[in-house]
Amino acid sequence: MSTADRVAVTPGIARLHAYPGLAGPGRLGLATNHTGVLPDLRPAAPALLEAGARLVALFGPEHGLHGTEQAGESEAAQADPTTGLPVHDTYRSSGERLDTLLIDSGVDALVYDPQDIGARFYTYVWTMFDLMVSAARTGVRFVVADRPNPLGGLASEGPLLDPAWASFVGRAAVPVRHGLTCGELARHLNASAVPQVAGSAADLTVIEAVGWRRAMDAGATGLPWVAPSPNILTSTTATFYPGTCLFEGTNLSEGRGTTQPFEIVGAPYIDARFAPSLAELALPGVHFRDLRYVPTFHKHAGRPLRGVQLHITDREVFAPVRTAVAMLATLRRLYPGDFDWRTSDGGVEGTGHRHFIDLLWGSDRLRRAVDAGEDPLPLCDPPAPPGRWAGDDVLLYS
Repeated sequence: MSTADRVAVTPGIARLHAYPGLAGPGRLGLATNHTGVLPDLRPAAPALLEAGARLVALFGPEHGLHGTEQAGESEAAQADPTTGLPVHDTYRSSGERLDTLLIDSGVDALVYDPQDIGARFYTYVWTMFDLMVSAARTGVRFVVADRPNPLGGLASEGPLLDPAWASFVGRAAVPVRHGLTCGELARHLNASAVPQVAGSAADLTVIEAVGWRRAMDAGATGLPWVAPSPNILTSTTATFYPGTCLFEGTNLSEGRGTTQPFEIVGAPYIDARFAPSLAELALPGVHFRDLRYVPTFHKHAGRPLRGVQLHITDREVFAPVRTAVAMLATLRRLYPGDFDWRTSDGGVEGTGHRHFIDLLWGSDRLRRAVDAGEDPLPLCDPPAPPGRWAGDDVLLYS
C-alpha cells in the first residue's frame, strides 16, 4: 500500500497541484520550505511547475528553504538548485523591506504552505502574518494552502498575547496553543491584526485541507511527518512544544543538543527531588522520568545535567502548557537560589533586555506569579472554549 493510499486528508497544496487555477491568474510566488511536500512526499515547488503553475519565485522562513539552520537563523538568498527559481529569505524581514522584496519578485499572488505546529511562538505563522501585511500594502493576492494542525483543533491553552509584548514570537493576540490551522489563523489575523498594520485587509484565499476534522492529530491524518525544524523531530515533540518551549525563557536546558529536544529538560542544579515532586502534582496524561544527560550544544553544552523526560500516557487529556507552567512553579519552589529567567535571546528581534519568558507567554504575568509563589495554573485557561477563541466565523473545519 502506498503512502497516498493511507492518507485521510488532502492538504491544500495537493489540491493546488491538481488544479493550479485555485490560486487565481498571474505569476505565483510560493512561501515554502522542506515541509512543503505533497502526500507522496514530492516537493511542492517542482510539482507545481510540472502541473503548469506559473511559479516564478520562492520565499523561505526561519531555518531556510531546506530547513538546515538552527533556531534564529536562515539560509542565504539563492537560486533553488532543483527548480532554478530565485529564493527570497523572509526571516527577520518586515515592513518596507519585505514590501520591496515582494514587489521586486514580480509575483501577482503569493501562496503560503509551510507546516505549522500549533503554538503561538513558532515563527512560521508570523512570517505568514508579515507577508500578509506586505501583500495588503502592495496589492499582491495572498493564498494559504492549508494543512492540518498536528495537535488537533479541539483544545487551546494560555492567554491572548498582550500587544505590549509583541515580537516575532507573537505579533498579535493569539493564545499560546491556538488550536487553529494556518488557514483559520490567517482568516482571523486578516480580519483583526492585518488592517491595523497595513491599513486594509489582504486579498485572502484559503485552499482548505479536505478531510481534516478538529479531533484529528498528526497521526490520524495519514500524512507523512516531515520535521518542520531541526529540533521538532517527531509529532510527539510537537505535542510537547507549546509547553516545554517556555523553558527557552529559563536557565534550564530544553533538550537542544540532544536527540530529544523539548521532550527533556534539565539543569546542573536539579537533584533527586524534582521528578517525585512533579509526580505528586498528578498532572493528567503525563509521567515524569528522572533523567541525566549531557547536551552537545546550546545551553549547558558539555555539562552533566539532571532533569526529567516527559512521557505522554494519555494524549487526549495531556495539556502541554499547563504541564510546563506547573513545572516552572515547582522549580522556583525547589530551587529558589538557582532557577532563573533569561533576559535576552539573539534569535528574536525586539527582545532587548526584556525577559524572554514574557515574550513567549505574551505578558509578564506568568513570571511575576511564579516569582511570587502564587498558583500560576489559572493563567493557562484559554480566553474562550477550545477552538472558539477566534470566533466561529473563522473556522473552516468541524
